[in-house]
Parts: sequence; C-alpha cells; structure tokens
Amino acid sequence: MEFSRKAFLRLMGTAALAVGLSGAAAVAQEVTLTLHQFLPPQANVPKLVLDVWADKIEADSDGRIKIQRYPAMQLGGTPPELIDQAMDGVADIVWAVNGFTPGRFPRTEVFELPFMTSDARAASYAYWTLMENQMQDADFKDVQVLGAWVHGPGMLHTKAPVAVPSDLQGMKIRGGSRLVNQLLEKVGATPVGLPVTAIPEALSKGVIDGTTIPWEVTTALKVSELVGNHTEFDGPAIYNLTFVLAMNKDKYDALPDDLRAIIDANSGLDFSIFAGGTQADSDGPARQLAVDAGNNIITVSQEQAKEWDAMARPIYDAWIADMDSKGIDGQALIAEARALMASYKPAN
Repeated sequence: MEFSRKAFLRLMGTAALAVGLSGAAAVAQEVTLTLHQFLPPQANVPKLVLDVWADKIEADSDGRIKIQRYPAMQLGGTPPELIDQAMDGVADIVWAVNGFTPGRFPRTEVFELPFMTSDARAASYAYWTLMENQMQDADFKDVQVLGAWVHGPGMLHTKAPVAVPSDLQGMKIRGGSRLVNQLLEKVGATPVGLPVTAIPEALSKGVIDGTTIPWEVTTALKVSELVGNHTEFDGPAIYNLTFVLAMNKDKYDALPDDLRAIIDANSGLDFSIFAGGTQADSDGPARQLAVDAGNNIITVSQEQAKEWDAMARPIYDAWIADMDSKGIDGQALIAEARALMASYKPAN
C-alpha cells in the first residue's frame, strides 16, 4: 500500500502520546512560529502538505504551538531569498525550492539530473536519507531541515507539440533548474529563468513558448488553458526538483524539549515521503483537466526516450566533474541515490 495522506495522519496520530503532554504542559510555554512560502494558499502544496503538517503540530501540542502561515511571499522578498530568511530569522520556517539558488546545495542536485527519478515516494525516501547522512551538516548546516522531498515527474507543457528533442529547437522554455536548463540548451531551446508564479503571464504574453513543471502545478497556474500540448515520459522523468522545509536553527534549538519533540515527530522521513507522494498523487486530477479540455498529450515511450537520454549524458559528466571540484564524489552520490531509490519499500 502506498504512503497516503490518510496513512500519514494515522501514523502521526501517536505523536502527542509519545511526547506525553501533561496537565502542567497545558499551561507551559506557548510558541508562535511563522511559515513562509511562495505559492498561493489554494495551491496543492500549501493546501495538501504544509497545512496538514502545521494543523497536526498545532493539534498535537494542544494549541501550545501556533503556526502562522504566510503564502505568496507575504512577508516580503523573493522566492530565492526564502532559505536566507530562515537563516536570518525573517521567517521561522520556510518551504523552498533548492534550484532557486543554483549551485548552493550541490548534493541535492543528484535528484535533479535528467532521467534520474521515476517515483516521488522512492526519491523522497532517498533524498531524506541522504539529507540525514550527508546534507544536514554540510549543505544545510545553517538551518534545521524538517522535510526534504521531490515532486512527481517533471514534463513539458508547450504551445507547439514536442515529441522528439528537435521539436524544441528555437523555443523559449521556462526551466525549473540549472540542470534541466542545460538539457534545454542541448536540444536547441532557449531556457528562460522565471519563478513558477510568473509562468501564466509569460505564456499569455508570448515571453515563453512553454514550461517545465509537473502536472499538479498546472492546476493553480491554469497552464492547460494557456497551452495545448503536454509531453510526458513513460519511465524516468526528464527532470525533477528538490524541496526543503527548513527552520531557523536558533528558534528550533530554543524550543522547550516537549514542543521540539512534537515538531520532530511530525517531520523527517515519513513526512518527506508523504509530501512527495501527495504532490505526485495530485498529478492525476490535473492531467484529467487537460484531457477534458481536449489538449494534445504526447507520451514518450522508454524506447523513444533513449534519444533524449543520450543528450543528457554529457550533463552527468559535467555535473560529476563539478562535484569533484567541490570535494564531493559525484559518481558515488549518483550510485547511492539510485541504490536508495531501488531499496524503497512502500509502507503497509
């Protein structure tokens, strides 16, 4: 059985019991935490992941923890500044895309390599495992990471149909990360850097000819109304993005032990798998909207994807060399990430 929202809530339902809140705790210190992120509140991640997480923590703490949610960058700044806001205390907790700050979190990019991931739950399991073992004390040493996950398969949404790499020749495509931008360049497209929230306007004004996002994001952005063609891949995804839910380290360390235990009980591996799986589960309904609209959905078979994959090989070589220059064994990281994804067993 896959790790579902219901399973997550059932599993986390024991958190308050484990912490053992007493009558004295009910009148103990109360804490208000701010949660800042870049999407509107009705989008899937805020609604189905972040609010579920925050509501559960508030309930388990009997209201002693309050989480004030600030969507759509309401606390100011831009999406690439979110991780710094967590470090500086502008926000207590942030949800951020690592690719917003290219090269800053190099180890996370192993899951953003073209055709690296196939299953969001397996990749999120592997990502959190590597986060604990390698990344928390290195790439993320200045924050406390509460969750780390990936979305469902990344794909292309374009005004003109795309079935083979040469179809992208001359197109302006919004890329989701520096690695997918490298692949776009390889096939002759022009990558355009835009925050995800700027996609609708850029499509409607002709600034871009298409975008790379997973199905689930198309709903909030109404992408299926702005383009008529969608290219998905049967097998490993053309790209993926990594996310992080991070907390100001001083704020985390200053929490009373019992409240920190509640945060911990609702975060980590199980939450990361839940978050990635929830995003992937939202792909289906979003895809159906495109079907209902009569849009053209092109599915690239694993055999046809070999042409795309061959063009991605130099990106792997360059990435490994880049990691080596930073003192990171890129080849070993790829092997470990693949082994962890292959070892993932869905929860019963």
